[in-house]
Amino acid sequence: MPSHSDADTTASPLESVKHLLRQAWRDLLSVYYANTPIWRLFKSAGLLFFGFFCWSASSLVLSYGIDWTILEYTRAYGFVLILWGPLTHAVIVPLVIRLRRTAEHPVVRAIARNGSKINLSVFLAIVLILGTAPISPMLLDFQSTLENDSGSDVNPDLSCTRSDGVVSCELSESEGVDSVVVISGNNQVTRVEEPPFEFTFREDELEEVVGQKEFVVELRDEDDDTLRRYRRSVASVPEA
Repeated sequence: MPSHSDADTTASPLESVKHLLRQAWRDLLSVYYANTPIWRLFKSAGLLFFGFFCWSASSLVLSYGIDWTILEYTRAYGFVLILWGPLTHAVIVPLVIRLRRTAEHPVVRAIARNGSKINLSVFLAIVLILGTAPISPMLLDFQSTLENDSGSDVNPDLSCTRSDGVVSCELSESEGVDSVVVISGNNQVTRVEEPPFEFTFREDELEEVVGQKEFVVELRDEDDDTLRRYRRSVASVPEA
């Protein structure tokens, strides 16, 4: 009868890969269900940092104008994982393990047996929803920081609010600015040539970029050269 080492030696490459995948899956499950306090702490902290990395890195890449749809979902994945990772391993997994041992009601036992699948399904559903329709708290605004670094001495703050479908903006100062132009997509939404450069426009005038409406505010000099650019999504503009 061949030993395990003999079987491993004579196994085909495909069988070896299958064996490695099965072992990796078993190892992953053993870590997932590890329920000691130190493991719960490690897993919660690890997923928190990994979620923050996915969220911030995806937001940063999107800020450079790289409009890959997959980045919308990795950003949503990271944002949800920050909360859902610790919740899963600090609360849900211990509760599922406990119910599997102690639940007497058939419905509760059925839920406990499928608790991990239910938890993963809810998590993925939330990621898909937020990846398709992002909400304001998950939109990190790296864009203004990146675009303000143009070397110009003109650097006023741009503040915007929205109410009833109308966006209102103003500059903290107008020195050195000859005109302000608002652009969405390839269209000029409005142009203001008189200080103090307070302007309004309707949200339905804006075009969508990767599922969300956004606009660019350009500050220009007397030669119509751009001094500063501010990119904003409507979802990131606070309600008045």
